[in-house]
Amino acid sequence: MKRIFPVACLVAVVAAVPSPAAVAAPAGLGFDLDRATIPQLQHLMDRGRLSSARLTREYLDRIRTVDRKVRAVIALDDSAVAQAEASDRRRRAGHARGPLDGIPVLLKDNIDTRGVQTTAGSRALLGKPPAADAALVRRLRDAGAVVLGKANLSEWANFRSTHSSSGWSGVGGQTNNPYVLDRNPCGSSSGSGAAVAASLAQVAIGTETDGSIVCPAAANGVVGHKPSLGLVSRSGVVPLSLEQDTAGPMARTVEDVAITLSVLQGRDRADRATLDYPASQTRDYAAALRPGALRGARLGLWSMRGVDPDADRVVARSVEVLRAQGATVVEVDLPYQAEIGAVEYPALITEFARDLPAYLRTRPGAPQTMQALVDFNRNDPVELKYFGQELFEEAVKAPGPDDPTYKQQRETATTLARRSIDETLKAQHLDALIAPTNSPAWKTDYEHGDAYILGTSTPAAAAGYRRSRCPRATAASCRSGCRSSPTAGRTPRSSPWPPRSRRPTRPGTRPAT
Repeated sequence: MKRIFPVACLVAVVAAVPSPAAVAAPAGLGFDLDRATIPQLQHLMDRGRLSSARLTREYLDRIRTVDRKVRAVIALDDSAVAQAEASDRRRRAGHARGPLDGIPVLLKDNIDTRGVQTTAGSRALLGKPPAADAALVRRLRDAGAVVLGKANLSEWANFRSTHSSSGWSGVGGQTNNPYVLDRNPCGSSSGSGAAVAASLAQVAIGTETDGSIVCPAAANGVVGHKPSLGLVSRSGVVPLSLEQDTAGPMARTVEDVAITLSVLQGRDRADRATLDYPASQTRDYAAALRPGALRGARLGLWSMRGVDPDADRVVARSVEVLRAQGATVVEVDLPYQAEIGAVEYPALITEFARDLPAYLRTRPGAPQTMQALVDFNRNDPVELKYFGQELFEEAVKAPGPDDPTYKQQRETATTLARRSIDETLKAQHLDALIAPTNSPAWKTDYEHGDAYILGTSTPAAAAGYRRSRCPRATAASCRSGCRSSPTAGRTPRSSPWPPRSRRPTRPGTRPAT
């Protein structure tokens, strides 16, 4: 069977300022923390030239120094150094657990973390931390990863207001783009993307319903991967829609993302989508990375030409790079986009009203219903300071999941999204799809909210297919990246992008959920 590896380019503007990594790396480490990869760190720890405890303390010190301006981290885990010391003891005893053992990781603050506040950015969830880890956090801990703490996010995964500012939450305030502080980091995994770009962690975990991993990955110039629905458990993750939600890794290189995804994947009885996932065996995604993977590939370019001139220029440059590496690139147009857009939003409103209260019932002391959340926000001195809660108010009045209109909306959104991708791949005999994901990032604006003119995340999001975003070609004022979204359960023959493919790009995107 032909294995599909759809890919898409992302666009971002490079600011005329030093990268966040220009903040001096800690003296005495013997390597550049900003450019270090997981395999390099493991090599140093295996040789006794670095300890996880030292690495963890360096990241914590960097957070205390750099994050005063970026505001990407919402909470620290007091046990982080103890976790790292335990990793060092395992390694000395010859019992290292694998490539993530001893590696510092940040978690988006809508992922349940034992003993650490999990708020989804809302003051309504402040108080007693979750008693148990989310399933994906258990997998990280079992692999030996060090949980540094929690990353800020667009409150409630950017699904509270139609005029919100991505990266703002009542608990964490406004996360800033680490390259240009008045530019928006996109969202909703805002802190995850900004933290990785500013080298505040080796890896961060984000979540996505429609664009919330790849959008901030683009805005902050890092790699982000939104897995197929069901590859990674959502149990213990604050939901927006269980029909589209997923969680995935963000890092500074493709290789680090692949290593982390291999740990995150797996079945979970508490998440039926993982039991329905068509792949029956776990995979080592890092092993699939190899040079020359584009040689002979046929790629379809969904260019969105004319929407944004900066995007057009970087797409053209990226196509040159792809062709130089042996790929054939043909222009395509994905069908059904208007029809998908008309039904996805109302379907998400009903699913939000169904899925969020079910999660809230696992949090004693928190508001238990959508109406209770609306009332809390009205009475809180911070929550409605900059924008409203129109989506919450719509959710209060939303039809239930048994409503025939809702059922038709969801069926239409999912079916047409899958057809838009599958039919295009088949008709043009394609191995992949590429497209600009974002227009250049906007200035953070509380009065008007997010400003964007380009977004291509919805087909793969509504279809449940996976997507990746990684930095790519560089122009005088722009950089670009790529993202992949193979059809569910199919394995890419390998990544076409270099394992250590990295780096800036500049803001660019749309408000994402």
